[in-house]
Amino acid sequence: MKINRKICVAPMMDCTDRHERYFLRLLSKKVMLYSEMVATKSAIHGDRKKILGFNKIEKPLALQVGGSDKKELSEVCKIAEGMGYDEININLGCPSKKVQKNKFGACLIKEPDLVAECINEMINCCKIPVTAKTRIGYDEVENFEYLNSFIKKISNAGCKTIILHARKAILKGLTPKENLKIPKLNYPLVYEIKNSNNDLEIIINGGITNSDEIKNHLKNCDGVMIGRAIYQNPYFLADIEDKIFKNKNIPSRSEVAEKLVEYVKEEVKQGTRVNQIMRHTVGLYHGQNGANKWKRFLSDNMMARDSDFQKVNHIMKIAQNNEKANQTAS
Repeated sequence: MKINRKICVAPMMDCTDRHERYFLRLLSKKVMLYSEMVATKSAIHGDRKKILGFNKIEKPLALQVGGSDKKELSEVCKIAEGMGYDEININLGCPSKKVQKNKFGACLIKEPDLVAECINEMINCCKIPVTAKTRIGYDEVENFEYLNSFIKKISNAGCKTIILHARKAILKGLTPKENLKIPKLNYPLVYEIKNSNNDLEIIINGGITNSDEIKNHLKNCDGVMIGRAIYQNPYFLADIEDKIFKNKNIPSRSEVAEKLVEYVKEEVKQGTRVNQIMRHTVGLYHGQNGANKWKRFLSDNMMARDSDFQKVNHIMKIAQNNEKANQTAS
């Protein structure tokens, strides 16, 4: 299967779990979805069904992995391929102290030879695509020469799809959250990398918030990856379906909620807590009439007894009322 990475939803820790991905797939059939980052040891030794399991509706789906041991990374590639993932992505961009301590994420930008060895090992042990997500630099290093050399090492190892978060990583002194805001965006550097590597698929990531910005980036890159803007406003995907993919058959928010309620009921039977799913839907009515009512109900009720389906069903009533209110306002 040829993967369409024109629009991707970024891997986000504590966000893009299987419930979030199911929810997003109700809004868009065409975007490429990525898992949260999973450390190699967790994937190999942990509860695979819990850590790596997914619903087939989520596909096309990539597993993002964190690690720097080539044998462990190759083992995770085999596991991912066997479970039916469509791609495996190595994390070279996370700047957290914990990740650095375990020698993966953004600190690996400083070790291009090690990264190349790991990627080569991964590619040689599986048939699904192996891709990389990285920052454009680290600490005081942010220039075309270093980044292009790093990209060349990765591509020579066999990786032909590279996602570039258009910010450098500050490895000391900033939290991961601050690393998403304080380092300045440098889109021109990403464009320059693409211009110099036309044989590679270059996906741009970082600070992208609307469809007009997406269109502009697609003039210079092969694809766009979006994270926080979609998590905070999931219905942004409907706008993407319309303006980027030219799809006019887009579900309403209440239709999405209706399908999700059925999913909630089935998941609860399997032992999932309601709040594990519904916490991802807080932004469904972002910017719409009824948004505060929706958020307040979720806040007040999602920690209630999971067997209380009256409260779960009430989600639909709020969704339907919000839909009517917004139709009237328009």
